[in-house]
Amino acid sequence: SGNPVSVEVQSVTDGVKVKVSRVPDGVAEYSVWGLKLPTLRQRLFRCVSIRENDDGTYAITAVQHVPEKEAIVDNGAHFDGDQSGTVNGVTPPAVQHLTAEVTADSGEYQVLARWDTPKVVKGVSFLLRLTVTADDGSERLVSTARTTETTYRFRQLALGNYRLTVRAVNAWGQQGDPASVSFRIAAPAAPSRIELTPGYFQITATPHLAVYDPTVQFEFWFSEKRITDIRKVETTARYLGTALYWIAASINIKPGHDYYFYVRSVNTVGKSAFVEAVGQPSDDASGYLDFFKGEIGKTHLAQELWTQIDNGQLAPDLTEIRTSITDVSNEITQTVNKKLEDQSAAIQQIQKVQVDTNNNLNSMWAVKLQQMQDGRLYIAGIGAGIENTPDGMQSQVLLAADRIAMINPANGNTKPMFVGQGDQIFMNEVFLKRLTA
Repeated sequence: SGNPVSVEVQSVTDGVKVKVSRVPDGVAEYSVWGLKLPTLRQRLFRCVSIRENDDGTYAITAVQHVPEKEAIVDNGAHFDGDQSGTVNGVTPPAVQHLTAEVTADSGEYQVLARWDTPKVVKGVSFLLRLTVTADDGSERLVSTARTTETTYRFRQLALGNYRLTVRAVNAWGQQGDPASVSFRIAAPAAPSRIELTPGYFQITATPHLAVYDPTVQFEFWFSEKRITDIRKVETTARYLGTALYWIAASINIKPGHDYYFYVRSVNTVGKSAFVEAVGQPSDDASGYLDFFKGEIGKTHLAQELWTQIDNGQLAPDLTEIRTSITDVSNEITQTVNKKLEDQSAAIQQIQKVQVDTNNNLNSMWAVKLQQMQDGRLYIAGIGAGIENTPDGMQSQVLLAADRIAMINPANGNTKPMFVGQGDQIFMNEVFLKRLTA
């Protein structure tokens, strides 16, 4: 509660051991206590200076203060003094918001300390004390400094665990409340766990540290196969980048397949060991169909298919249309093409009925589209045909595209019944008589 508690003293031995009738609740080792005797009275002292010794102790110089003297000087007037602060002036402000930023400079490490105070007091400077923790857990003094600024840089620091303490001090040596911060100059710890969040054709990797460190980022490496020798990650896996998290997204990230992330922590000092995480993209079939609905709906082809045909509208902006009709081969070929700088596109429609060398009749219809972009050829097409083969009549319909989808436009529906992409098929609803794997 903070209220004083009095207990009876039963005996005092050798002037240093005091035996009391009972120990008050809440009293711990090194607690503050006082001894009241008829022969003792309270004395006041005025602190003149405070000096910090190398062994962590302090030397205090003070003179005895007699309040009655002030009353005598003041013609006998009652004088209580200013009890809000110190006798010599305003108490130095407390240090707050202390931070330490580690940076590397030509193979050496330095730390920039920053802090502030809730108020500005004239004549106040700051004492800095930097210690390092030894292997046995003890602390060793590395450096002390004094500055009037609210920043200070320590240079040429070795690897280790450090603790910095900063306090304000006035001209009389009186000190304010200190602030301390711990920091580490060393390679970061490896991630304690890696959280993998599945998405549609993507996986999000989010590493976590056992103890949060704002100076740490993460390197992300990716592989479609597990790397048994962790030392070969840099030569076998694909480097994604450095960040706090990473989204690996591609149509080649297929549902039902395992993918491997190799992640390590990095900071200005070094890098940790790799940590492996394995995961798969989302297996939500319904969600994939909704995903494709949105992706397909954004394409020009889908918008063109869903638009009603206007027989009265012509297309005056086609660059070139060539149509050839050959009576000999009963073939109609129509080609539309256009070039724009380093891009080119062509659409060709073919209708053909021909007789082969075995005097067999074959028929074919096809539409082919091709487009050149950045030196790479992209092709899409659909064809239907009937051929007389040695095995008999063969009719077939062929599709060529990165993505093949079927949409039932009834009642304005735009959700695909099935989608084929990346050697996988996604279906909305399937009714099978027999399925053999």
